[in-house]
Amino acid sequence: MTYFFPSCSGSGLRLGLGGAPLGNLFSAVSDEDARALVEGAWASGCRSFDTAPHYGHGLSERRLGDALRRHPRDDYVLSSKVGRVLTPDAAALTAQHGYVDILPFNQSWDFSIAGTRRSVEDSLQRLGLPRLDVVYVHDPDAATHGARAPEVLRQVIDETLPALQQLKKEGLVRAIGLGTNDVAVVLQVLSEAELDVLMLAGRYSLLDHSALPELLPQCVARGVRIALGGVFNSGILATGVRDGTPSFNYAPAAREWVERTARIESVCEAHGVPLRAAALQFPLAHPAVEIVMLGARQVAEWDDAQAMLQHPIAPQFWESLRAQGLLPAGAPTP
Repeated sequence: MTYFFPSCSGSGLRLGLGGAPLGNLFSAVSDEDARALVEGAWASGCRSFDTAPHYGHGLSERRLGDALRRHPRDDYVLSSKVGRVLTPDAAALTAQHGYVDILPFNQSWDFSIAGTRRSVEDSLQRLGLPRLDVVYVHDPDAATHGARAPEVLRQVIDETLPALQQLKKEGLVRAIGLGTNDVAVVLQVLSEAELDVLMLAGRYSLLDHSALPELLPQCVARGVRIALGGVFNSGILATGVRDGTPSFNYAPAAREWVERTARIESVCEAHGVPLRAAALQFPLAHPAVEIVMLGARQVAEWDDAQAMLQHPIAPQFWESLRAQGLLPAGAPTP
């Protein structure tokens, strides 16, 4: 099955809004600013939106649902995730898992059949909507689960994905996939199960090409459409490395990533190309990638991303990156 993520209508921009900042990731966003962001994205033509119970312990879902309910349900694609369930707790900490000023819930892992159904139904209640277009199994990887990772993977294949298939039959879900930043876990799942879509964060970017050799060709061959997150690798490809301490994969960037980014920045400067423009446009050239989901925090960031996607980049820029060994030989370019 091929599932289409609508781009920014009229403009043809393949850009969707990621909802982690709407859950107060790292710092608080007011309800007013959250609504303004969603409304601004909608006004620009955005019709693809992503969220998760993890994002602010339901806060992102609540805010996104409040903003989207005024629009006809068939006019946009909305995704959320399963794997974590939320339990009310008046004593819950106000900051957990990188999110601040969260809703009064604690979260726990649950990839069971019952937990998957509960997660989807709870998300629909928080959103105030009758269905989800896409549901991703969230973070079923070794870095997250450690020694339990093989057990989690087995449960995802044997329970979570079949439960989501049943929810598809019932009309509560239209497409299913994984939401992860781990290439290996996707390959393991694809060896035993069928997916419609994939939310891949940070593993196919201007800097990190780890999904290119094996995963992306499999997705093309099997018709698995990719919504790509983390194209700035959590900051380093948005800010560059000239000032401050850049972040890569939500941690201070290792020296190899800093040095590689500095070389990319030098090529950008030589060709008059903003680093953000190159980072946004590069991954969209691959035929497996359908859309980039941008975790914008404010309207200005969303507007900047649109401008960067339209910034003209000559073929010589990509040729220069490849000639310096900064792009793999097999990586398609715009």
